[in-house]
Amino acid sequence: MFLRFANITFLYLFLPLLLAVLVYRFFLYKPPLFIYPLADQLADNGLVKRSYHKFILNTLRLATLIGLLVLILRPQWVDERSKINVDGRDIILAIDVSGSMQLFDDLNDQRPRIEAAKSEAIRFTERRIDDPIGIVLFARDAVSWCPLTLDKKILKEMLGTIQLGVIDPGGTWLGTGLATALNRLRTSKSKTKIVILLTDGQPTPPEKIDPSVSIDIAQKLGIKVYTIGIGGEHGAYINQPPFGIQQVQDPGVNVALLQTIAQKTGGQFFRANNPKEMHQIYEKIDALEKTTIQTSMFHRYYEAFVSFIWFVLLLFGLEFMARFFIWRGV
Repeated sequence: MFLRFANITFLYLFLPLLLAVLVYRFFLYKPPLFIYPLADQLADNGLVKRSYHKFILNTLRLATLIGLLVLILRPQWVDERSKINVDGRDIILAIDVSGSMQLFDDLNDQRPRIEAAKSEAIRFTERRIDDPIGIVLFARDAVSWCPLTLDKKILKEMLGTIQLGVIDPGGTWLGTGLATALNRLRTSKSKTKIVILLTDGQPTPPEKIDPSVSIDIAQKLGIKVYTIGIGGEHGAYINQPPFGIQQVQDPGVNVALLQTIAQKTGGQFFRANNPKEMHQIYEKIDALEKTTIQTSMFHRYYEAFVSFIWFVLLLFGLEFMARFFIWRGV
């Protein structure tokens, strides 16, 4: 639980006004001064006692004004732990981080494949407001990089930290990567479960889990797999200082396997020859898998007006009692 203010913009109007009142009251305002002939003599004899009643009354009045300002700002308690029923899809992004992902396919856009994949994944997550999304990375092994979460800020941070070498880049264990992604969705209660598998290479034997086994698992769990094959059909490029840009032979993706995975699980296969086409593919998948709810609220808000109004009334009552019953006429 924490406190937020729904009308925080009013603070820009009332705060300068409150500061002006305080400056006037404590620096510019001069109360009436009454001079008594015997005042100095009484003070010298220790017969004058210092009174703090004005300070206490002014403090209570200031606290009451601040309380009224808080009420105008409309305080609300926020329950971060509350669960909102959202009819979204559970999505796992399975991303290839093998060594070949350092290559690029377009001389006009020389971003490595992994950087283009990260950028498009981040854009995709920003559009999927109500969908829990997780991340799995695979190369010559597979790891769960981020569990399913609705926190898009954390998700984008995790996508931004992906680098080649976080796991052994010397292979492409596609079947193992897919199985790891499926395992993250195994206990999901969502009606629609999706894996978006992105790779630029051929499966590297020997894998822990064969792709055919992963396909069977996906079918049994009712998980749809969209496959994206990255890489141009006429080779790729690499930037190797100090030699500069060089064209290299790229074995390419196993189109037949990716098509089979998508077809047997109810998804679709897409071929991305360059970053521009990858962007278009993510937009197509986003359009195909639209959620049915149109809300972006993930927290419950409870009005705190009643709590604060009682606090303000208490301060006002204390000042009233002190001014008219305790220090009346002082």
